[in-house]
Formats: sequence, structure tokens, C-alpha cells
Amino acid sequence: MIYEIDKNIYRIVVPLEGSPLGTLNAYFFRGAEGDFLMDTGFNTAACEQSLRESLESLGYSRDRLNMINTHLHVDHTGLNHWFVGDRKKIYISAGDCEAMLRHYKRSGYKRGDRDKKEGADDAFFEEMLKSGPESDSARRLVFDDEKYVGLEDGAVIDTGFCKLRMILVPGHTPGNSMYYIEDKKIVFTGDHVLFDITPNITFWPGVDNALQNYLQSLEASKALDVELALPGHRNPGNYYERIDRILLHHQHRMEEIMGILADEPGLNAYQIARRMRWRIHLDKNGNFPPAQMWFAAGECMSHLDKLVCDGKVVRTEGEPYITYRLAE
Repeated sequence: MIYEIDKNIYRIVVPLEGSPLGTLNAYFFRGAEGDFLMDTGFNTAACEQSLRESLESLGYSRDRLNMINTHLHVDHTGLNHWFVGDRKKIYISAGDCEAMLRHYKRSGYKRGDRDKKEGADDAFFEEMLKSGPESDSARRLVFDDEKYVGLEDGAVIDTGFCKLRMILVPGHTPGNSMYYIEDKKIVFTGDHVLFDITPNITFWPGVDNALQNYLQSLEASKALDVELALPGHRNPGNYYERIDRILLHHQHRMEEIMGILADEPGLNAYQIARRMRWRIHLDKNGNFPPAQMWFAAGECMSHLDKLVCDGKVVRTEGEPYITYRLAE
């Protein structure tokens, strides 16, 4: 499915088979000397075929195509190497570019080091790790660091027909970003602001308080003059109203965690996550699917990090797991 947004700007809906997200919105910008594609879908044959067919219907040429990524997640970056022109570039925030370089070229991703201290036994963690199309797509991702250009906050990509200003909004990832066309009052929100679902805010290794970063980014995002907000998934909506609803959602999440700890002090993060309310389809035994537990536990831990930083919850380094209780 292709929707014309403005002259030389198109939204391409890419199905994400097997993902609860449903679809990804890729955005195609015709340019004067080269075209640009913002975000891609997973590194899977189904996503590649769907995206290719849409681009071909728009008359794209790979030789002309540059890539833009709102952030590093593989549903947004998975097909960069399939479509970027041989002499073209992939633009992403400098922070997420460095995180991708660490993950794919250096030490690898170390999330499991924390999960296992927070309540995930080895067998369940390995099941989470290998579950879902995200993991399969990540294992097959091609990262050519010579193609990537790390952008700083405020950098401008000039297509020849419009100017896309990158706005750094850390939280969903350490270098998460939006792109803003000021004269058209259009913002491409990526996963920073979603309208049909709430963005997943997880903890990140090396980031002390990812949720606080996200909440600050949301507040700062209100300063933009926006008439059309185009998200990375599903449908557009009211930008300012949605920001306020997301802020309220996270306040309710923290209150929910504090209520759980008031009733049962000394729980670990995985125990807390299983007691929280989620819109997730459980398996036939009433358990979290491992792929969904990955997101639920990560989000729970980001909220615990903020509550600890705010002095409302105490973290205790114990054996075998870290546990939490309300501060006195």
C-alpha cells in the first residue's frame, strides 16, 4: 500500500509478518540528485519483496537511493543493505550508529547479563533470545559501516525538494530520532510517538535512566509546530494529544509497579513484570510468549530504573536475583 503524503513524499506500508506491530511505515522521498527511503522493515524475504514492489511502482532506481533510519531497531534497518545504492549512504543518528557498530562489529549485545540477574533463568532467556522475527532478522543483518553516516542533533538532509531536520529524541533507543520538515510542519516520528500502540521503552546497557530520557524527549517534542505527524507504525493521529496520553501512561505504569511492591516487597523484575497488566495474548497455559516477555521485562526494568533514581524504590543486589521494595 502506497499513500501520497505531499509532492515527492510517499508512505509505503510494509507488512511485518509474525510481529504484533503488524506493519511498518517506510517513507520515500524523491530527490533532485538522489532519492531517500526512511526505514525498511525486517531483513526477511516477505518484507524485501513487499518493499521492492512498492518502490518499483514509484519508479525507484537503486543507483539513486540513499537510506534514512529513525533508529537502530531491525524492523527499521533490516533491509538497508538490500536497497542502498552502491555509491549512496545510510543516515542515522551518531548515537545509534555507534550502538550498531558495537553490536555487529565489536563486542555484541549484552542485555542478557542483566536479565539473568533480574529473574530470567538461563533456559527462558535463551528461548526469548531466539523467538520472533526480530531475532532472526537481526542475526542476518548486514552492517557495512562504511555506508553509515552518523548525524548529530539538528543535522539537515536536503533532498532538493524538502529539507529533513533530524531531531534527537533519546529513549526508545539511545540515539532515537525524528525528522522534521519545518516549512510543511510535517514530522516523521519513527517510534518516538505512535498513535495506535505505545512505544516500548526498555533499559539499555550503559544508559542509567532510559525512561527519564524518553519522558524528557516527549516534553521537548511539544515545542515543534506540527500539523501532520507520521509514525513508524500504523496510523497517524493528533500529535500533541498523543504525547500527553503517553506521558500519563508511564505515570500510571510507575504507580502500578509501586502498588505491586506495596503488596509484595522483595520481588525481582521478572516477577513484577508478570504481575503488571499488558495487552498481550498469553499462551494456552496462561504464560507470556517468550518474545513478548522480552519487551515486557525490558519495559518493567526501565520503569524500575526511574523509580530507583527518583528515590521511590530501593534496589537490593542479592542472590540469586536483584530484588525491589518501596523506599521508606
